[in-house]
Amino acid sequence: MVKMTFTVDEVTAARLRQCAQRLAMPQSAVVREAIHDYAERAGRLSESERLRRLRLFDELLPTVPARPAADVDRELADIARARRAGGRRGRSR
Repeated sequence: MVKMTFTVDEVTAARLRQCAQRLAMPQSAVVREAIHDYAERAGRLSESERLRRLRLFDELLPTVPARPAADVDRELADIARARRAGGRRGRSR
């Protein structure tokens, strides 16, 4: 174990004491468990954010023009050639 010192506000300290008492656990164990739970969620989208992004995707998908794959491949090849040559020289198809 590593001993650490943190500074928290009075409300947080009171919540920690209440949780530890209610769970019959040492405060350090409550902090360890809370950090473990938080680390599991960190970087993941909240449910509301996930739903918001799905709605945006559903709104944007119909605006994507339907084009034959050959046209897209040709445009990407034109862009790659233009980049190698130092920039676009004309309009893409």
